[in-house]
Amino acid sequence: MGKYILKRLISIVPLLLGITVISFLIIHLAPGGPVDLATSLDARVNAQARQKLVHLYGLDRPLHIQYADWLLRVSRLDFGNSFIDGRRVIDKIAERIPVTLLINVLSLFLILAIAIPIGVTSAVKANSFYDKFMTTFVFIGFATPSFWLALLLMLFFGIRLNCLPILGIKSLFFEELPFLYKILDVARHLVLPVFVSAFVSLAGMSRYIKTNMIEVLHKDYIRTARAKGLSESKVIYKHALKNALLPVITILGLSIPGLISGSVIAETIFSIPGMGRLAFEAVMARDYPVIMAELVIGAVLTLLGNLIADATYSWADPRIRVGNKR
Repeated sequence: MGKYILKRLISIVPLLLGITVISFLIIHLAPGGPVDLATSLDARVNAQARQKLVHLYGLDRPLHIQYADWLLRVSRLDFGNSFIDGRRVIDKIAERIPVTLLINVLSLFLILAIAIPIGVTSAVKANSFYDKFMTTFVFIGFATPSFWLALLLMLFFGIRLNCLPILGIKSLFFEELPFLYKILDVARHLVLPVFVSAFVSLAGMSRYIKTNMIEVLHKDYIRTARAKGLSESKVIYKHALKNALLPVITILGLSIPGLISGSVIAETIFSIPGMGRLAFEAVMARDYPVIMAELVIGAVLTLLGNLIADATYSWADPRIRVGNKR
């Protein structure tokens, strides 16, 4: 097991380098640049001023030299300074991570809390009216565009009922509120973004659990458990569900990048200062240092998520460990 993880960690290094090279080339070769976007609306900026900005950002050097300098800085965990405000990229990211992490962890718990009961009951009552109704319901959610759902919820709960805030993560006079009211204020701001983030992913998770559950319920050891006279609840929740949830470990490992990178659409629509909105603003402004930092963090977390999912699955399922030894 240890040798397998070590090999995977070593193989991550060249893969990560390849990802950074491709990402660096794509964002620099894309139409438009930070200087063009920053000066195009100002008629007072002449060609000489633009050239000074290009030199200031280091964009007048060959791409391979720019990449080498960037890679050298990143090896010291220095992603450079933002082209927009000159702040260190690592500081901007550190400010945004807690909000994004909170929203996505809550949405993940909400997904599991709803998807597991739906998947299990749909498998137990396969082809019944309940199963068909839940299948229709979750796939409606799967087909619903998240931005459209967010706008509808903002219109209904924020404008018509006026019971939930629709922008930001805290109120204008947040600092003046008592501690408990601060928690309540943040919770009210999180209701809609968390629901939107969870609702879109609910269908896939519930269908995945249902499929695994149906497969497990037809195994021989389930028939043996029923033949021993065990109650149906013990058969389902103690024997079948435990094994049906093993493949979910893989999905949880692959969801790690989303916990940090966040949801671009939800954070942008609800004006939440998270990683997703930071990425959107960086792309629109061609802020290369921030874009590369977001891509590197996402790539690292994706690769580590795959490794964690494989290692955890091997730990949870003894048959995989036996297969590896052979």
